[in-house]
Amino acid sequence: MRAKEGGRRGSTAARPALRMATPTAHDECVTPRPMLFLMVGLPGAGKTTRARDIEHHDRALRLTPDEWMIPLFGDSDAAGKRDVLEGRLIWVALRVLSAGANVVLDFGFWGRDERSALRSLAHSVGADCTVIYLAVDEVIQHQRISERYDKTAEHTFVVTAAELALYRTQFEVPDDREIAGASTDPPPADWASWSAWASDRWPSLPLV
Repeated sequence: MRAKEGGRRGSTAARPALRMATPTAHDECVTPRPMLFLMVGLPGAGKTTRARDIEHHDRALRLTPDEWMIPLFGDSDAAGKRDVLEGRLIWVALRVLSAGANVVLDFGFWGRDERSALRSLAHSVGADCTVIYLAVDEVIQHQRISERYDKTAEHTFVVTAAELALYRTQFEVPDDREIAGASTDPPPADWASWSAWASDRWPSLPLV
């Protein structure tokens, strides 16, 4: 007689219930918010060097305007085209942040309003933002810029001592609140939002 397989048919023996684990907060996968890094400082402060480090360490898209201005126009401003280029780079940055990736904007951001606008725009697309300020004294600044031009003239611009002195008077040093990531101040009185202000500052940047 052949042995029966799978036990007796029609058996009413109780089977153990399938128990499902109840998910807890620790079991859920929390996706970190993307980060926008704002490189702030004068020429020769080491912004691009630091930005490259962040690019690799934090797997971030790095956007450095000089790397676009030179191949496209051969000039640092080219009759106002820099603002147009920067506006499109910011637009790209916001799209990348919206997709969940980190971005480094290696612009310098001399003005506090520029930084406040970018911090606000980053938050509007679900990203965090951090200001990375690199200070540099005049002696080291002149030395670095001179060495950079001597070694890689095709990848940089001529900057005179008079221009560097003028830049220092125009630069607004970030305060402790900015560095700590405190909430941004409201936009200037004539502007309904930081997005509107930014679209005027960078004409090629659409309203967010």
